[in-house]
Amino acid sequence: MSEQKMKEPDPEQLAIVHEYMIQKEFETLMCEYLHSNHRRKIDRITKAFNFAKQAHSGVKRRDGDPYIMHPLAVAQIVCGEMGLGSTSICAALLHDVVEDTEYEVKDIANMFDNKIAEIVDGLTKISGGVFAKNASVQADNLRRLLLTMSSDIRVILIKIADRLHNMRTLGSMRTDKQFKIAGETMYIYAPLAHRLGLFAIKTELEDLSFKYEHPENYRIINEKLKNTEEYRQRLFDNFAKPVRCRLQKPELTYEMKTRVKSAYSIWNKMNTKGVPFEDIYDIFAVRIIFEPTGDVDEKNLCWDIYAAITDIYRTRPDRLRDWVSRPKANGYQALHLTVMGPDGQWIEIQIRSKRMNEIDEKGFAAHWKYKEHSIEEDSELDKWLRTITEILENPNPNSLDFLDTIKMNLFSSEIFVFTPKGDLRTLPKGATALDLAYNLHTNIGDTCIGAKVNHRLVPLSHKLESGDQVEILTSKSQRPKVEWLNYVTTAKARTKIEAVLRRERKELAKIGKEKVKEAFAKASLEPTQSYLDKLSVYFGFPKREEFYYAVEKNEVTLPDNLRKVLKEEKSNSIIKGLSKIFRIGKKKSDTIKALPLKNTKNLSFDRTKPYELRENALGQRNYVVANCCNPIPGDDVFGFINDDNTVIVHKHSCPIGSRLKSSFGDRILSTVWSSHTSASFEATLKVIGIDAIGVLTDIAKTISDYNVNIIRLLIETKDGVFEGKINMLVHDVEDIQKMCISLAKIKNMKSVSRVVD
Repeated sequence: MSEQKMKEPDPEQLAIVHEYMIQKEFETLMCEYLHSNHRRKIDRITKAFNFAKQAHSGVKRRDGDPYIMHPLAVAQIVCGEMGLGSTSICAALLHDVVEDTEYEVKDIANMFDNKIAEIVDGLTKISGGVFAKNASVQADNLRRLLLTMSSDIRVILIKIADRLHNMRTLGSMRTDKQFKIAGETMYIYAPLAHRLGLFAIKTELEDLSFKYEHPENYRIINEKLKNTEEYRQRLFDNFAKPVRCRLQKPELTYEMKTRVKSAYSIWNKMNTKGVPFEDIYDIFAVRIIFEPTGDVDEKNLCWDIYAAITDIYRTRPDRLRDWVSRPKANGYQALHLTVMGPDGQWIEIQIRSKRMNEIDEKGFAAHWKYKEHSIEEDSELDKWLRTITEILENPNPNSLDFLDTIKMNLFSSEIFVFTPKGDLRTLPKGATALDLAYNLHTNIGDTCIGAKVNHRLVPLSHKLESGDQVEILTSKSQRPKVEWLNYVTTAKARTKIEAVLRRERKELAKIGKEKVKEAFAKASLEPTQSYLDKLSVYFGFPKREEFYYAVEKNEVTLPDNLRKVLKEEKSNSIIKGLSKIFRIGKKKSDTIKALPLKNTKNLSFDRTKPYELRENALGQRNYVVANCCNPIPGDDVFGFINDDNTVIVHKHSCPIGSRLKSSFGDRILSTVWSSHTSASFEATLKVIGIDAIGVLTDIAKTISDYNVNIIRLLIETKDGVFEGKINMLVHDVEDIQKMCISLAKIKNMKSVSRVVD
């Protein structure tokens, strides 16, 4: 007992340690601020710090540190990593005061100024996170966040800084909370950071989410990066030596360094391309960052450096990207090229000025709004903010669809097209003629019947390419149709189409409602809410409006005897909530069964430890495999508690799983696989190689050595190369890994990979 007392920290000593920590962090903040080019408003920041420190006095974070350490860390990110000034720093220091203490927004306004108070108020209104426990609250929070972003971009910038620090300290949270926070970070905060030009922060948010959702993959990739570091340095040194000689000019001041791809980016590319780590050739890129002297034009200097490099190395023309002449919509500017290095490796080079590099690292929004950069940049961000405002005017009432609509354009690459008059329009890659019509004007979109692309007639669904000249054709009799939703990729177009369709659907539902009332009158019944709800459910509609619409569209035929229908017991209550949205359920194969859970309504889950995913002797399970991603034992997964308390298992990388983590955090379970020896899971392998006699026999023989059942084997040969897919039933990931190693040893086999859903 005495030993325990000796180990306990003395409260007075602990207070001294905490005070030292707080002062040290504040000094770090002030040092960063004094090294910036903002006006010196030290007294203002010091006052905000002292006020926040006093307001949060005695409160600790989950890791045991004083709570004020969090606002200090957020303020450091806002200052040092975003380049914002004293107003934003003060708002960051005060961002939790109104939510967590007895102080109100008016107190902030009285002590500081209205602008700081407005920003703190905006942050307080979205303090519950973009996502809350139920979908309607979640959508409202997102709308509030986007509206505040339109009025003052600093609100969302501080919110992103707040999320970044929460991600950096996520290790102290419970596992299921980690999944929820990492999921919503990947789903919305990383795309927002990308769209606002915060490349470094976007990359870190992705990497930290990856770390908590796929810890083993994160560890393996970082280990491989460390092991290949010496090799990459050798490639860089061999490449850089002749370039440095060529760039030795008195008028050119520059630095040349390497940028290594993040673990998440590498993992994402491995999955997308179906290739191993060793086959990712652009793991690192070379950056040449120069500082113009005198009146030398930045653009001309970029091309001068390009010319010097291409005099030495052979270029890959299809990889040239000129974002100097035409910056990306988030303000990114650089000249990208890829050359064949002296060691026979393709090397990507990014040429940019110091200003361009600073915009890339600290965020275009901060530069545009508060450092008064060029009008061209101003207009690009303005266009995007106007688009967001237009979407918010007619938001989709379905919260998850609303989120997807907003998210559609956050991560998109861009193309540039021209109107017949030569006006330039920026659109996401994959945009169609109908997207352009809505980009020009809502009325043009609503009445669009087709387009002429480069003087050739094309349908609404035609995908545009950079450089296209597009003329939109309209007709006054045209109206938006449901199938148009399949033709568009931009959030603005989808929102406008959905708004028209909802209005039309509402009108038709009114007519349908009158028909239902007539049927009730014919049966001498009063159309009470109870009766109407029962009739809707009887025909499989969770909402009466949907039922009325179906009646008007003749999708439902009302029975002659309404009394008989309404007196019948509900044989099967039709619930179309998540199961309708996500198509969650069991596989048809009789090898996949869910262990029945008795009294599931009262079943509780111990969230302090992972939920064990197990099977019994008959191969039945205490969980259901999600059809959308088909995880198997050994995959990184989480559990989602359905309405009936069934645990649905999703991969962390599953897009639908990401929506669930983001939207229903209180239903997320951390999970652990038990051993699975009886049940089988479907998996698919992709094989590519050089066609030769006996290859198919070797593949079949190799697979037969393992305890798996082949469901389907399809191999096609073209121009001397074979490509095939093998569907099989396995017990776990280990079965697949062993088989991949064996198949890769077959002569003429070039690649073997698991097909990820």
